[in-house]
Amino acid sequence: MCGENVLPNGQDPSQHPPPPGTLMVDTSRKDRVGEFRGVAGPYWALRPVRGGVEWEADPEHLRPATRIERLRAETARRNARSEGRLL
Repeated sequence: MCGENVLPNGQDPSQHPPPPGTLMVDTSRKDRVGEFRGVAGPYWALRPVRGGVEWEADPEHLRPATRIERLRAETARRNARSEGRLL
């Protein structure tokens, strides 16, 4: 049986990377929010919202940011840009 939310071959939807730029929460790092950049081997690369060094995370420890987490991240990004810490 094939449903709307079912992937072929029993694939786990959490293992499919989101589009670049999607805000994700790394639950293994105290719910740190980062922007998805791409896949690096078995890990997903994330970039801090306010700029800085990218980090790699196990996809099992990542989830999409909630609406309030996205709002907080966008506010932090705008504040960093207005203070000259982010171009």
